Amino acid sequence: MEKIDALTFKRMIENGAIHLGNHYTDIDALNVFPVPDGDTGTNMSMTFSAGVKDALACGSDRVDEIAKRLSKGLLMGARGNSGVILSQIFRGVYQSFDGKKDINGLELAEAFVNGSRVAYKAVMRPVEGTILTVIRESADYTLAFATGKEDVTPLEVLEYLVKEADESLKRTPELLPVLKEVGVVDSGGAGLLLVLQGFAMALRGEFLERSEASAVEGAQSAVESEEFGYCTEFIIQLSDQGMKTFKEDALKESLSRIGNSLVVVQDDDIVKVHVHTLTPGDALNLGQRYGEFLKLKIENMSVQHENIMVNAKEEFKDHPEKEYAIITVAAGEGLTEVFKELRADVVISGGQTMNPSTEDFVEAINSCNARHIFVLPNNSNIVLAAQQAESICDADQVEVIVLPTKSIPQGYAALINFNPEVDAQTNRENMMAAVEHVKTGQVTFAIKDTTYEGLEIRENEYMGIKEKDIIVSLPDKTASTRYLLSNMIDEDSELVTLFTGEDVSEEECSDIEEYLEEHYPDVEVEVIDGGQPVYSFIISVE
Repeated sequence: MEKIDALTFKRMIENGAIHLGNHYTDIDALNVFPVPDGDTGTNMSMTFSAGVKDALACGSDRVDEIAKRLSKGLLMGARGNSGVILSQIFRGVYQSFDGKKDINGLELAEAFVNGSRVAYKAVMRPVEGTILTVIRESADYTLAFATGKEDVTPLEVLEYLVKEADESLKRTPELLPVLKEVGVVDSGGAGLLLVLQGFAMALRGEFLERSEASAVEGAQSAVESEEFGYCTEFIIQLSDQGMKTFKEDALKESLSRIGNSLVVVQDDDIVKVHVHTLTPGDALNLGQRYGEFLKLKIENMSVQHENIMVNAKEEFKDHPEKEYAIITVAAGEGLTEVFKELRADVVISGGQTMNPSTEDFVEAINSCNARHIFVLPNNSNIVLAAQQAESICDADQVEVIVLPTKSIPQGYAALINFNPEVDAQTNRENMMAAVEHVKTGQVTFAIKDTTYEGLEIRENEYMGIKEKDIIVSLPDKTASTRYLLSNMIDEDSELVTLFTGEDVSEEECSDIEEYLEEHYPDVEVEVIDGGQPVYSFIISVE
């Protein structure tokens, strides 16, 4: 095949989406830290599936028109940093395709080089050893190969690109020490490699089918009303037979086939489960085999998301334009209420394991009738999607100001320092000054055994994370929390705010309060029931 026509291009991108979707859980598992936030594969798969869905609906017989639809779909569906970077790669590809009905081998190689350049420009501080390195090195080497080979075919270009991407991916641990220490390659680069492999397979006539695991994820991402599913939580008391037959890994494996954002924790004869799934009944059936339910809760996240957006639109549509609106991100009823009390107009449901898309931010922005809209992502993996939404919105109609808050404490501090009586620039400066003076700590459980900078971490231990560093890992939740606090509080500390998670008991909360009162009597302590999943305690120290 000398050129890629419209039909072939559609088959390529669909094959790439399927290949990534069939292996997205493998990519999730590559995330470096042993916390339950392995979502790179999920984010990339949902991002690419959104773009491919739009592209396949395009009836044009021109490759550039299909690539344009792919780029727009990726842009709006982008989730997480990896998803945003993926969208920028194919934005660059589309720019290079523009004006071309079909694409030859050399043009294909040039397009991926442009994709690399556009992706690098989209990231303020590019980090080598990531997906950026993989696309840059593989694209540059491939263009050199294509330029030096007469009448190079698209298949030859893609096969060379895959080979070089694989080699570049293998080198990522040498560029990022944390990858080397844990013994993995970069997850974003691995996801990109799957997409490129799917492209090459399609040109060889190897068309893939979705696996069972991919079908679940695909169903969640195919239709907006389904992508959130049901947040399903239950606590089981193991029966006598269940004590003999229950295997934590076996239950995790079964639940992973029907959902994501999975948490399974066992404490003697008690098992707690948290899973996002489209089929909550199946999750309950899997759990009930081992004992009796002590507690269960099922919430329709699709309805919650829809209500958030509908309520926001209803609230603002008939209101006169106001000076300010604030959009923020949080997971947990308590955190949502706290942010609303601090003047947040829209709280987008999301966090570490459920990253909102660019489109979620655009919808929220469009729902607010204000001249200046502050957006607080509250997570480092959500900042790029928020900034991408900012770039889409019409600056003549509204000023969107994304404050790059990377944690709940940073967002909380920023909101406290918002003043509706001063101008937007002063607010930006005051809010960011508050962000820079807050320290963030988090306590969560490990999902696997590993070593981090010499610290031995065991599965299901509770880790204390100071900013981005894991500084302690112990079997006892409150012990890890006390150790973390002792490393965060110093002589200049004046205020400690504890956001308690959904798994924290009154006794555990009291234990921490007593510890602070005894050891740091001069520090003011505020306790807020955040109700957040995944993180037992989120700690702010100012």
